[in-house]
Amino acid sequence: MLKIGVLGVGHLGKIHLKCINLAKDHYELVGFYDPDNRSARQAEEQSGARRWEDLDALLDEVDVVDIVTPTVTHFELASHAIRRGKHIFIEKPLTHTMEEAEALLRMSQEYGVKVQVGHVERFNPALLALGDIQLNPMFMEAHRLAVFNPRGTDVSVILDLMIHDLDIILSLVPSEVKRVSASGVPVVSDTADICNARIEFENGCVANLTASRISLKQMRKLRLFQPDTYISLDFLDKQAQVVRLFDTDATNLPDDNLMELETPRGKKYLHMALPEIEQVNAIKMELESFADAILDGSQPVVSIEDGYRALKLAYQIMEDIEKRIGALK
Repeated sequence: MLKIGVLGVGHLGKIHLKCINLAKDHYELVGFYDPDNRSARQAEEQSGARRWEDLDALLDEVDVVDIVTPTVTHFELASHAIRRGKHIFIEKPLTHTMEEAEALLRMSQEYGVKVQVGHVERFNPALLALGDIQLNPMFMEAHRLAVFNPRGTDVSVILDLMIHDLDIILSLVPSEVKRVSASGVPVVSDTADICNARIEFENGCVANLTASRISLKQMRKLRLFQPDTYISLDFLDKQAQVVRLFDTDATNLPDDNLMELETPRGKKYLHMALPEIEQVNAIKMELESFADAILDGSQPVVSIEDGYRALKLAYQIMEDIEKRIGALK
């Protein structure tokens, strides 16, 4: 069992405290650090966790640090903890700047600590339901829409929302990014509130992503297209649909729901499946997976390298948007 301390007990930090208390087989919650007295009092009352007013004193007592603070503070807190030899779970995005991300990546390697980034959608039941299905997407389309909430508008919608889908597509496509084209508009804040990005990979795959935080309804969907397969994922309602074509003489035909279909390549069987969804606590699951990675010496599910790649792609998108906006002035 690992001893863990939480840094930051705002809205999400309080959820992390609750999930750590639920993960008793993996963690012993030593307490939390947050200089905000109001948030700290609420966290003490709701979770019963001990508040530490001295960060270094808390670090002395733990093996793992869970950083759930504003992004601008990530580097300072994470680098301080890494120098103390602590493993780091850090909420997305990894850092505020690419320079900070590069420095943190080097430090984690130098000090030999493990870092997992909180891209929680990797643990969404809809994505997990795909199981062992062979994925080789050649076109993907994602829509991540949210109603306006002043919390989070200190960063662009790319870092606030789209970065979830950036991490997912990077995990699904075994190829380097070749080209990025994006457009976005700052409607109610100083940074882009709605954005569309087209990402082309070296292997020919194309991803088209849309993110908005000024929509009238919420939506978190991803569609994947590959030879003979169409997959639809609903991260909000936690549903998955898999439509596949099989040759009529295939040896791995499903037992049910087969429909004959004439195609330019001859007769095929069409099969539609709704994979069984296992309801899980995604935050609890990602924290437990990090503990397992530390204890058995394996790679975290969402490594610091993964977080770095998602952040780098996010900044490429933001830079392209800034160029387009600048050209219109």
